Amino acid sequence: MKNSIVEITERIKEKSRPTRLAYLARVDAMLQRQRGADRLGCANVAHAIAALPKNDKLRIVSEKKPNIAIVTAYNDMLSAHKPYENYPSIIRDEANKLDATAQVAGGVPAMCDGITQGEPGMELSLFSRDTIAMSSAIALSHDVYDGALMLGICDKIVPGLLIGALHFGHLPTIFVPAGPMSTGLDNTSKSKVREKYAQGLVGREELLASESAAYHGEGTCTFYGTANSNQMLMEAMGLHIPGAAFIHPREDIREEITRESVRSLLNIIKNKHNKPIGKLVDERVIVNAMAALLATGGSTNHLIHWVAIARAAGIIIDWTDFHDLAKSTPLLASIYPNGKADVNEFQTAGGPAFVIRELIETGCMYPDVMTISEGGLKEYTKKPSKENGKIIWTDLPKKSGDDTIVRTADHPFNESGGLKLLNGNLGRSVIKISAVPEDRYIIEGPAIIFDTQEELLSAFDRGELEKDFVAVVRFQGPKANGMPELHKLTPPLAVLQNKGFKVAIVTDGRMSGASGKIPAAIHLSPEASANGPIGKIRNGDTIRLNALVGTLNVLVDEDTWHEREYEALSDKHRNDNAHDIGRELFAGMRKNVLSAEEGAVTWL
Repeated sequence: MKNSIVEITERIKEKSRPTRLAYLARVDAMLQRQRGADRLGCANVAHAIAALPKNDKLRIVSEKKPNIAIVTAYNDMLSAHKPYENYPSIIRDEANKLDATAQVAGGVPAMCDGITQGEPGMELSLFSRDTIAMSSAIALSHDVYDGALMLGICDKIVPGLLIGALHFGHLPTIFVPAGPMSTGLDNTSKSKVREKYAQGLVGREELLASESAAYHGEGTCTFYGTANSNQMLMEAMGLHIPGAAFIHPREDIREEITRESVRSLLNIIKNKHNKPIGKLVDERVIVNAMAALLATGGSTNHLIHWVAIARAAGIIIDWTDFHDLAKSTPLLASIYPNGKADVNEFQTAGGPAFVIRELIETGCMYPDVMTISEGGLKEYTKKPSKENGKIIWTDLPKKSGDDTIVRTADHPFNESGGLKLLNGNLGRSVIKISAVPEDRYIIEGPAIIFDTQEELLSAFDRGELEKDFVAVVRFQGPKANGMPELHKLTPPLAVLQNKGFKVAIVTDGRMSGASGKIPAAIHLSPEASANGPIGKIRNGDTIRLNALVGTLNVLVDEDTWHEREYEALSDKHRNDNAHDIGRELFAGMRKNVLSAEEGAVTWL
C-alpha cells in the first residue's frame, strides 16, 4: 500500500475510534442473541410464517434452516428497477433448492432524478435516501432473518439500502444489481440536442425523440452518473458477486449471478463465516470505495452519500479525506460525462475489474479486506462468464481493451483523481475536474445572484447572460429545499461556454458531476440557509475559482465582507419549497439535516 493512503486510513481510524467501537459493540450484542425464529414468541413466529407453504414453515421452525430477507426497490416505472420484478421468484427457487427459505421482507421507494429533474419532486430526492434506509429498517425489523439480499441500483437507492443494512450490521448481506440498459443514442449527441433546444434551434418533438433514443429500455441509464458509480463502489467494497455490476438485465448470465448471490449468502450463513456486514464494512473498505470513486471520476453525490454510509458504520470521513486520497489515486477511466464512452463500452474495455486490479497493484486499494466472496477482493479483478450452466471467473488481459476508456496505472489519464476540494472565504465545496478543460481550471468573474434555478433559466432566455460571469445559485442546500440537483442549468451554461464566454457556477446545491465541462463549485457548505457566506455575495462581486490550487474566494476587502449581513430567502420562496408534491411531509428532515459535508444525514 502507498504510505500516503495508509496514513489517511490511520487518520480515519483514529478520529472514528469512539463511534466505531460503539457501533461494533452493538453489532456484537446482536450477534450474541438467539436466532429470531427460536427467540420470538409463538404468536410472533406464527405471524411471520403464516403465508408460507407448509414445507417452508417446517424448514424455519423445526429444521432451523436459514431464512433470507429480500428487501427490494422494484417498481415497473423506473427502467433500472423493472428487472427486479421476477427476482423474488428466482431467489426463492434457489433458496428452496438449497434447503432454505426466502421472504420479501419489504419494499423501499425508488425515485428517478431524471424524471423529477427541474421539478418540485426533485426536492424529495436527497431525502429519499434516508427514507429508503428507514424503510429497509422497517423491513428487517421483524427480526426473523439469518441474512439479507438488497435489490436496488440507482442514485439514492443503493446508499439508502446500505445505510439501512448497516443498522442491521449483524446480518450477512449481499447486494444484487440488475445491470445497465443497452447502448442507445450516444451521450455526446444527446447533449448537443439539449444545447440546441436551450437555444431554441430545435423543438420539443426533436428533444423528446433524442431523449427517448438515449433512454429506451430496461436497465440503468448508460452514462457514468450516480447510479453506475454506485455499482462501481459496491464492487470495490466486495458487496456484489464479483463482476455483477455492468451485465445487461436480459443477458443469460444475469439470472445465474442472482442465483449465485443466494448460494454465496447461504454459504456464509451455513458455514458460520464471520461476515456480518457491519464488520465487513470497515475503514479500509470505505477507503477502497473512495479510491474507486476517484479513480473513475465518479459522481460527486458520493461525497455526500459515502460520508453518510461510513457514519452508519461508525466511521467518520470528510471531504479532506477525499481530497488527500485523490492526490494519491490515479484517474484510470474516461466515461461520459468525463469522456465519450458509456458504461457498456467501459465494461467491454475492462470495467470495474480492470480498475480494481490496477488500484490493487499500484497500492491504492487494500486487497486483504473481507468480502462476500471467499477469495477476497482479488476475485473482483476477474470477469464472470457462463459455461455449461455455471459461472466461471477468468483473469483479464494485462492491456486495456480500449485505452481511450480505461488505462493501466502506469499510464493514467491523470496522476490524481477526478475530484477536488475547494476552500476559501466562501466555505468548503467540491469540483469535479475530470471533465473540465484545463484552460477552465481558473475562472474569475463578476457574480450574478440567483435564488432559484428558474431565475437563471429565465435570464438565459432573455439573453441577459451573454458575457463572462459566475452564476451564484443559492438556497439550494439540504436545509433550504432538500438540495435538488441542478442538471437543467448545464445546457444553457454549456451554450454560453461554447460561445467563448468564461462561465462557472457556485452553488450550495448538487449537480452530480453532470456539470460536464462547466467549472462548478458545488455542495458549498455552510449553505445559505445555515448563514453560509454564500448569503453575503452581492451582484457584481468578483469571484475567483482556482481548481489548480483548490480555492474559492469572493474578492471583497475583509472589512466590507465582515460587515455584510446575510441575505435571507424570501417568504415566497420558502413557502414554495415547503408545500405541494408531498414536501410538507419532509419538513422535519429539512429542519434536522446536517450539512452536505456531514453526509446530509437526518437521523443523528
